[in-house]
Amino acid sequence: MALEINKEVSKGTVEQRMVYESGNEMAAYAAHQINYHVMGYFPISPSTEVAQFLDLMKANGQHDIKLIPADGEHGSAGICYGASAAGGRVFNATSSNGYLYMLEQMPVQSGTRFPMVMNLVCRSVSGPLDIHGDHSDLYFALNTGWPILMCRDPQAVYDMNIIALKLAEDPAVRLPVLVASDGYFTSHQKRRVQTFAHRADVHAFVGEHSPEGFKHVLDRNNPITVGPYMNEPDYINNCYQQSRAMYNASEVFDRLRKEYEVLTGRDYPLLDQYRMEDAEVAVFLMNSASEIIKDVVDQLRAKGIKAGSIAPNMIRPFPAKEIAEALRGIKAITIGDRADSYGGHGGNMTNEIKAALFTHGNKDTLVISRIYGLGGKDFYAEDGHHLFELAIEAANSGKVAIPFDYYGHTAGDPNKVMQRVLEPMKFEELKTGLITVDRDASTGKLKVKVPPVRQLTKKPKRLAPGHGACPGCGIFSGLELFFKGIEGDIVALYQTGCAMVVTTGFPYSSHKATYIHNLFQNGAATLSGVVEMFWERKRRGELDGLGIQDDFTFVMITGDGGMDIGMGPAIGSALRNHKMIIVEYDNEGYMNTGAQLSYSTPLGHRTSTSNVGKHQGGKLFHHKDTAQIMAATNISYVFTGSESLPQDLLRKAAKAQYYANNVGLVYGKILISCPLNWLSEEKIGQTLIDEAVNTCFFPMYEVEEGITNITFNPEEKGKRIPLADWLKNMGKTKHMTRPEYAEALQSFEDEVERRWLRLKAKHESPYL
Repeated sequence: MALEINKEVSKGTVEQRMVYESGNEMAAYAAHQINYHVMGYFPISPSTEVAQFLDLMKANGQHDIKLIPADGEHGSAGICYGASAAGGRVFNATSSNGYLYMLEQMPVQSGTRFPMVMNLVCRSVSGPLDIHGDHSDLYFALNTGWPILMCRDPQAVYDMNIIALKLAEDPAVRLPVLVASDGYFTSHQKRRVQTFAHRADVHAFVGEHSPEGFKHVLDRNNPITVGPYMNEPDYINNCYQQSRAMYNASEVFDRLRKEYEVLTGRDYPLLDQYRMEDAEVAVFLMNSASEIIKDVVDQLRAKGIKAGSIAPNMIRPFPAKEIAEALRGIKAITIGDRADSYGGHGGNMTNEIKAALFTHGNKDTLVISRIYGLGGKDFYAEDGHHLFELAIEAANSGKVAIPFDYYGHTAGDPNKVMQRVLEPMKFEELKTGLITVDRDASTGKLKVKVPPVRQLTKKPKRLAPGHGACPGCGIFSGLELFFKGIEGDIVALYQTGCAMVVTTGFPYSSHKATYIHNLFQNGAATLSGVVEMFWERKRRGELDGLGIQDDFTFVMITGDGGMDIGMGPAIGSALRNHKMIIVEYDNEGYMNTGAQLSYSTPLGHRTSTSNVGKHQGGKLFHHKDTAQIMAATNISYVFTGSESLPQDLLRKAAKAQYYANNVGLVYGKILISCPLNWLSEEKIGQTLIDEAVNTCFFPMYEVEEGITNITFNPEEKGKRIPLADWLKNMGKTKHMTRPEYAEALQSFEDEVERRWLRLKAKHESPYL
């Protein structure tokens, strides 16, 4: 499709400027022009960039938004709800399973009528895991009570974000508003976009913030109760008022889009109709695909076929009357849903359009439903021709041959079973007997015998060599060293993260042992269920004769923020004391989503959401001491480990297996290098790990049955080095050695020293 700049330039009454940006950039740009009070967020692809762009602008002093990195999407939704209840303007962005994790909070906010703006950058919902764009997350939003605006391109993302705030705050609405765009198709695609040239004009349209007249929790003269317990009939009355506000949103939006057109020259009617004035066949699509179908309409019109297309700019409230009116006279329409309503004989849009036709007396238009584009499958002009062919065939024959089906899929051949690439590891190879763990009868302490590492090289690797990790990634060398200390069979659960993503690109897997995946927030709970089912089935004798020669060791691998969003379930599993090991690989960031800060990121370190600029010097708060948190749950064994001390890590792995198989839950934390996050050369990864240990930033110790033991003391070995010697070798921390960041460096040094002294005190006293 050729671009004609004259057609893309809109004429309005305010000064505008042309930029060339993506949908995510335009969501962030609109937010910074509005200058929201608060954004609570958590990174998830493909919406993560919205927070990243805002953080970069914050570091450069371009806005005053308070950016709050949450511990998970559920937490970010809570932050936003609280900030909205406190009377300010609130913004957020999320995608896919992150939105589903928030879902409990969505009707809470709409039901208590606190406005905000949320960008949903639409993406496939797991499982299985897919990070590309479809509308399966969007369809979960339909019943949450939020008005939903649709964005077909980056221009619409910018415009809808500005309109959305005014819609949310309108006295006749007072609801949080969702702005939906397609992941990657729109979020990362760069296009020409016109923006307000001056922030003052944005504020003139949305209105200066004024909480007066709106109830909020910070009005001391008018205290309110938010979200009380309700019985009937109060609850149904509350829902009725919310329902009326939702339908008001349609009328208010229609008024606002006309005001916006005067200012910018761009119009967003409830229903975008293309060449529908005399159309006989039509296709209904939403967002990015709705632009491609217009080319198909033109091509069919050139052949004499009266084709047209329709796409909504708002789907909550649903423009039922407008759609029924648009389809009056249409012989057949194909509705493309980018998500299935499983078992509903069509996607959500199909069933809502059918209901609209029925309600408004249209019994003549034939409806064909097709599910398309799942998992980010591209939509091309030829696909649009296929959808039109279905409508043309129905119009000509007067009936629909197949009312509902998928399009663009491969059903699969049951006769073509996937063949195993890797042979299962043999128990005899895994149970070498080279590592032994016994409890000393006189002292009650464990005695561990570990041979030199070279003698363990004959043990097979738990992970095959093939994976897609970055050069220099320390995850696999660190995990393999740990696994060398484990004897026998394992069942491993990997939470979402780099270690999971780069080893399981379907149809291949790098895992040579049984592998399970679940999301960040529920890995520990999931493995707990596996563990308890194993022991229960074993108790009932159901596993006899299945070739299980010894008990499994159950291991959960977490990292990339998994002990932030998954901390609650991990603590729950620890308190229940399931027989399993949780191993956290610590790369100091959320790497699978692109190097955002995690709670394990140290103070002052630069990430894509803790940028360095004249107004900000990296992460603003200290790193989480996960090992000490888990030790506080009184589990039997907690340890830290590093490749820099291989024998130490092997001993701890052997102890971990003993306690996990005989006592209960074990937690271990292994520092691993990440050149991509640390902005360091791959060849110095081992050096950086050594230096992190020798600065006492990442001390080597264990907490065994409540007693702390430092297993490597760099001071006693004469190896302790200043923190600055470690920081200067990483791009993410070089700035901390400059004079202007001396205060941050001093704070970091003080915190490391405080934690080290406290650890030494615990080492010296069994009562601490």
